[in-house]
Amino acid sequence: MSFLLAEWRKLALANYIVDKEILEKYVPFGTELDLWNGNCYVSLVGFMFKNTKLLGIKVPYHINFEEVNLRFYVKRFEKGEWKRGVVFIKEIVPKRALTFVANTVYKENYETMPMNHFWEEDNSSRTVEYNWTKNGHKNSFRIKATQDEFDLIPDSETEFITEHYYGYAKINERKSNEYEVRHPRWSIYKVLDYNIDVDFGEVYGKDFDFLSSKNPDSVMLAEGSEISVEHKKTIKTHYNTV
Repeated sequence: MSFLLAEWRKLALANYIVDKEILEKYVPFGTELDLWNGNCYVSLVGFMFKNTKLLGIKVPYHINFEEVNLRFYVKRFEKGEWKRGVVFIKEIVPKRALTFVANTVYKENYETMPMNHFWEEDNSSRTVEYNWTKNGHKNSFRIKATQDEFDLIPDSETEFITEHYYGYAKINERKSNEYEVRHPRWSIYKVLDYNIDVDFGEVYGKDFDFLSSKNPDSVMLAEGSEISVEHKKTIKTHYNTV
C-alpha cells in the first residue's frame, strides 16, 4: 500500500536559474545536482492537495489543502540508470499534523502557516493564486493562463521541471531518504501573466533572499493528476537499504 494517495492540482511553478554553489550544502548524500542545458534551477511551487488518503484512510480536515514549496533538482545513479528527483528547501502547509508526519517520517522541512487559495475561470482564461502568511506578512503567487491544455514538449524546460519522480531528503552528511512519487505526464497551460510577492529570505532563509529581487526565468502552470507517494528508503552507502 502506498504511503499517501492524493491529487495534485493546478501546480504553479516559477523557476529561477541560480549558481550551483548556493545549493551544494543542501544536496542529499548519494545524489548530485541535476542540470538542464547546463543551468541549475530552484522552483517556487504552489498547488492543491485534493482527496488525500494516508495509508488508504481519509483523515478528517486533512483531505483538501494548499502547499507551497521551494525546491531544486537532483539525480542519483543506481542500477545502471539515473533516477531524477527533487529536494525541498521548505514545504509550507496549513495543518500542523501534516508538518509533524512529514518531518518525523520523511525528515522533510515542513512548516505550518496560514494559507488560502483562489481559482477563477472565464471563457478565455483561468487564474490560480496561492497565499501564505509568515510573521504577519502575506506572500502570494498568482498566475493567469489559458483555458486550453497542451502536452509537454519532449526535451523542453517544462518537461525537465515537471518530470522528476523521486524525492530526496538530507538527514546528515552520510545518510539521506529517498521516496518515489508516481504520476502520469502532466498537461500544461500557456501562462498569460503572473505576479509573485514573496519575501524569500523570511520564508526560506537568508540563502534565498536574493530571489525576492530576481525575476523568474520561466513560469508554468500544470494541471496535475492523481499521485502516490511510496514508502521511503534510506541511503547509507552506495546501495539503498530499507
